Amino acid sequence: MPTDPETGYDPEMGEKFIFVTGGVMSGLGKGITAASTGRLLANAGFDVTAVKIDPYLNVDAGTMNPYQHGEVYVLKDGGEVDLDLGNYERFLDIDMTFDHNVTTGKAYKHVIEKERAGDYLGKTVQIIPHITDEIKRRIREAAEGHDVCIVEVGGTVGDIESMPFLEALRQFATEQDEEDFLLTHVTLVPYSKNGEQKTKPTQHSVKELRSIGLQPDVLVGRCDDGLDEETKRKIALFCDVPTDAVFSNPDVEDIYHVPLIVEEEGLDDYVMQELALEDRAVSSEERSTAWRELVTQETEGEVDIALVGKYALEDAYMSIHEALKHAGLEKNIDVNVLWVDSDEMDDDHEERLKEADGIVVPGGFGSRGTEGKIEAIRYARENDVPFLGLCLGFQMAVVEYARNVLGLEGANSAEIDGDTPHPVIDILPEQYEIEDMGGTMRLGAHETDIEANTLANEVYGDTSCTERHRHRYEVNPEYFEDFDGEPLVFSGRAGNRMEILELDDHPYFFGTQFHPEFRSRPDRASPPFVGLLDGVLEEKANENGNGNGNSDAEAREEVKA
Repeated sequence: MPTDPETGYDPEMGEKFIFVTGGVMSGLGKGITAASTGRLLANAGFDVTAVKIDPYLNVDAGTMNPYQHGEVYVLKDGGEVDLDLGNYERFLDIDMTFDHNVTTGKAYKHVIEKERAGDYLGKTVQIIPHITDEIKRRIREAAEGHDVCIVEVGGTVGDIESMPFLEALRQFATEQDEEDFLLTHVTLVPYSKNGEQKTKPTQHSVKELRSIGLQPDVLVGRCDDGLDEETKRKIALFCDVPTDAVFSNPDVEDIYHVPLIVEEEGLDDYVMQELALEDRAVSSEERSTAWRELVTQETEGEVDIALVGKYALEDAYMSIHEALKHAGLEKNIDVNVLWVDSDEMDDDHEERLKEADGIVVPGGFGSRGTEGKIEAIRYARENDVPFLGLCLGFQMAVVEYARNVLGLEGANSAEIDGDTPHPVIDILPEQYEIEDMGGTMRLGAHETDIEANTLANEVYGDTSCTERHRHRYEVNPEYFEDFDGEPLVFSGRAGNRMEILELDDHPYFFGTQFHPEFRSRPDRASPPFVGLLDGVLEEKANENGNGNGNSDAEAREEVKA
């Protein structure tokens, strides 16, 4: 049977599919459950990819407030997506594309464009089969060439906006061979006041799922602690699955420990058994243990890093938190992040800066909190506190230096103050005519040329780097001469775009117009973040009288907890 042009179904394709749905409430951790499953399959030698389905009408996540869905994560091809795709990239150590994110807006937009072009030859265009076929086609194309594709269906079963996707999933299940399809359902198992684990929310959630023609193959209970054996048996009985198919996903201090927890429960072996992958898997004795060794290594000390931003929400800066954690893994130290509200840089917040060993000023948009960020940067520059500025943080470092060192009174970004007498940050001419907000910035991976014999050259160990961008405003070329020859050096450039800045005679003062946090991985930490911790460790060693050029390992000995 040939490939179906509408759904992309090819009976000769060998991909296996794991769909992950969620019930009871949102924010349970479907993404981490899915990513952990993928990590375990990768450890067993399989080529794993992932797809995230987002039921919202937005075409992408680019215009959404971080309070809605957390940070906007940027892929190498410039796709602006949900933060869960960042988890997939970090857990699986892969680079995904915008094709790995399916939204309601994207599916409907494509179908409507085809209808307007007359591609449906006069047919009545409907959710079934046209929208559902489009959803299935996108999933199959993203999975092509991989052993296993894990598909996370965002939202909660029962949400009206999720129904076309769940219907597509139902059809998908009937089209696939039984051994090529697995449905994992993640639900909440709360405690009652008397300490009993309650299964009723899970029962109702599975009932909702079965009412639309879907029977879960695996159930994962999100809970404070592991599920009791009696709880597992009860869930299995009422939800019509084997007891062996019920797994715990309890709360853990570090999300990177979730694969270890579900591995101990046997989730990977059960999934491989159900998908007939056992004969193709690496034996349990030969499976990679690198992940376990990395995330369970003992640390030798700790440092405090102040994160100065305007969103009092960790998810708004998730990739930065993770990049700091990755740098800590490389340096064998714990990194404690101190939240500093840039919108309220009062005395209390300055005290938090004084507590910090280093300062990070993240990206962002709009004027709120920018003056606080500028003051934090000034504090770092004047007090020799290691500093890393990212995107807007980079731009505010330019503004701070222009005001307080170059004497350009009132200097600012034209984004923040359209009437500033010194727009040291401005839109380049090619951006003047752009009106739409979504997908119109400088997005995705771009190469930066790095000047030799600079801090940037040392940090990256090369004369170029490729990092992901998400911004519209740039350092204004009209002010290049003002900075020429100053201690503040633009050591990374892309044509007439300034990409990296650094400050001479400072423990570590580093800013990037790009977002290095998006390419950071647990086993491959982002160089600017590692450089920040190197600067912090060196300063702490100097404070302890170890300023004699000793190695990193020797310096760490001085700051052991």
